[in-house]
Amino acid sequence: MPGMNLTREETAARAALLSVESYAIELDVTGTGATFRSTTLARFRCAEPGAETWIDLVADGIQEAVLNGTPLDTAALFDGTTLRLPGLAEDNELRVVADCTFMRTGEGLHRFVDPVDGETYLYSQFEVADSRRMFAVFEQPDLKATYQLTVTAPAHWQVVSVSPTPEPEPAADGAAVWRFAPTSRLSSYVTALVAGPYAVVRGEVGSRKGSVPANVYCRRTLAEFLDAEEILRITQQGFDFYEELFDLAYPFHKYDQLFVPEFNAGAMENAGCVTILEDYVFRSRVSEASVERRAITILHELAHMWFGDLVTMKWWNDLWLNESFAEFVSHVAAAEATSWTDAWTTFVTTEKTWAYRQDQLPSTHPIVAEINDLEDVEVNFDGITYAKGASVLKQLVAYVGREAFFSGIRTYFTTHAYANTTLHDLLVELERASGRDLSTWSALWLETAGVATLRPELTTAADDTFTSFSVLQEVPEQHPTLRPHRLGIGLYDLGEGGLTRRRYLEVDVDGASTPVPELFGEKRPDLLLLNDEDLAFAKVRLDDRSVQTLVAHIDEVAASLPRALCWGAAWDMCRDAEMRPRDYLRLVVEGIGSETDSSMLRTVLRQAEVVARLYVEPSFRQRAAQVLADGLQNLARQAAPGSDAQLQLVRAAAAAARTPEQLAFVAGLYDGTHQLEGLAVDTDLRWDLLHRLVAGGERGPEAVDAELVRDRTATGERHAAAARAAQPTAEAKAAAWESVVERDDLPNSLLVATIGGFAEPGQEELVAPYTERYFDALERVWAARTNETAQSIVVGLFPTLLADAELLARTDSWLAEHAAAPSSLRRLVLESRDGVARALRAQQRDAQD
Repeated sequence: MPGMNLTREETAARAALLSVESYAIELDVTGTGATFRSTTLARFRCAEPGAETWIDLVADGIQEAVLNGTPLDTAALFDGTTLRLPGLAEDNELRVVADCTFMRTGEGLHRFVDPVDGETYLYSQFEVADSRRMFAVFEQPDLKATYQLTVTAPAHWQVVSVSPTPEPEPAADGAAVWRFAPTSRLSSYVTALVAGPYAVVRGEVGSRKGSVPANVYCRRTLAEFLDAEEILRITQQGFDFYEELFDLAYPFHKYDQLFVPEFNAGAMENAGCVTILEDYVFRSRVSEASVERRAITILHELAHMWFGDLVTMKWWNDLWLNESFAEFVSHVAAAEATSWTDAWTTFVTTEKTWAYRQDQLPSTHPIVAEINDLEDVEVNFDGITYAKGASVLKQLVAYVGREAFFSGIRTYFTTHAYANTTLHDLLVELERASGRDLSTWSALWLETAGVATLRPELTTAADDTFTSFSVLQEVPEQHPTLRPHRLGIGLYDLGEGGLTRRRYLEVDVDGASTPVPELFGEKRPDLLLLNDEDLAFAKVRLDDRSVQTLVAHIDEVAASLPRALCWGAAWDMCRDAEMRPRDYLRLVVEGIGSETDSSMLRTVLRQAEVVARLYVEPSFRQRAAQVLADGLQNLARQAAPGSDAQLQLVRAAAAAARTPEQLAFVAGLYDGTHQLEGLAVDTDLRWDLLHRLVAGGERGPEAVDAELVRDRTATGERHAAAARAAQPTAEAKAAAWESVVERDDLPNSLLVATIGGFAEPGQEELVAPYTERYFDALERVWAARTNETAQSIVVGLFPTLLADAELLARTDSWLAEHAAAPSSLRRLVLESRDGVARALRAQQRDAQD
């Protein structure tokens, strides 16, 4: 009988057998125990009367199950995850009464108790396949149905779902009943329940259909920080833009956005009931990069209302259609409809960097991935599915033309509304609209993996003019697909105005070498930038002169997009051991101080931390850490008072601090004996500073306890958990390991925080003894924990901090000895192994003169 890990073949067979009409679901969430009562009435048809199938349900037990008036023997037919349904009729009615479990892992129906006021908050998270943790359901995206929800909850709560919230009916013992109207036809993973004493700002947005209710919710203890006006402003801009672009009114009756605690992702596109990570309710000052990310997240989830909820993939191999489209079009909307006009610079800096990294891992896969079962898709929410897919869609728009592309999208929406589709259905509409055959394009870009590297090959005459110029395309041996690229080439010269572009041209690059005769006779520039304007999905290399120019003058590239491409090229060269890591650090220390783009600043600072921690050769690591920390500290002191750069540089300088002198700077900011003009050391910055002081041995657990007294909140508890794990003592590491690996009572937020503090730079000797314990625990953790929790442990506790040949050999040994381990687990270990191998190559390059 199928279990938790449903397969594509199993669900395809069930879809051929069944059509589901409706679910009526009754939930009682008034209790304080571990479970809640869930009653489901499912109506469905069967194409083969007399056949047998199953319904999915993850529950502690079933109290009653009745199929077409006949009670089922649940002891024989239910195994904790699936209920067999024998002897189906043509028309069927199934009633299941079960006790389901409140979750603390961010999956299913998650329950959170606010440490400030003791109030309880619930929210659902069903993607990929966790609606079965709340009610009995045919858990697959292509069995759409309507959902009618009835909820009994404490009367003082807000209760929100996909349908508009009805007036509650009083019930006994301080409870009330909310009877929601049936939804339109949806996949179960985009249904939702959010309940608790949430604070709400009631609003509305204008739509082609008229005024649409649009409320914003968060926990009551965060309400003072909820900038609902700004959230609704972005939402309105998104409504206006998408309804015009898609030529289709918003398809649902209301649009609530709920900021929820302990969320595992950035947000989730439940139809008209979007749940969002509550870290986006900013209680302290954050970087402009974080504010922009929230705006793009809002636009991303709104795009899903059309692409994902209205029209939904048939099976999870087309997950990329949902996520890549939303990722692409949210950046289009941000750049064209909001104040975030440099959104494509952010896309280069963050999304494409993520995509390039993912596409070079041994686990890389085509954008259209082969998804055989649910475990496959659980680990496939990655840089290919989101960022590479979005990059390739951007190219497709350039290939077929923007109007043709969105004309095809409009027809796709109207043709397949409330139904399920495949990639073929989309390509049919795009081909019809554009008149182009997309089969070759799809085969090259969607059905093969790997990223190309584009490199200039040139010769010059005595007067420094080009006598030849070609673009070389190099592809990895494992994925040797040579693809066509539309490529921008920029020639930049140094002058009084900095590095300015003298000439720009676009060429079509195809094959291993493409001559560019247009440049013959052109004077060689100080900076030669391939992929200027970011048209292609490819890594690019800089010639020697361009590298020298960048190291000395990257701050003189005025426009943000070419500057982002330069930073990205340098980072790729460093990761690929073509640039000496210590030279990359020099580039950062000398060039980042004048960076004005917040997302770029954040990304480069994080990359520099990785280089200092892992990529420089071990004998130089202490010196590299000191150079980076001293440099960042000086830049923080010099930054404009109150600027975004000042805040980010202070945080980076604190994180990099190692020596007594550097830690003294951190301590001065923390205790107020040293101040920087314009810098407000608010609650979250205090935690950042204290974390580094604790990890550096300058403060102990009593300081963490005292800070938690000041900030007895859920966020404070997360910071405290990370700081306790970061203490440089064997006892602290043992306690952290025990709480994460050997016990399973930590909620997901504290588990992730504890993992985050476990392995701090400079604590290699404390972490090393856990290498064997890590490998010994892998299969046990994978089998015993939910998928989200298991992934957090497997990835987060891999001892990357050690990054030496011994760790590489031990990882290879585990992989060889556990060939039969679940493929998803092996994938995560392989990805971590690749990080170690890459670090070793970089260390070898750093050791060369």
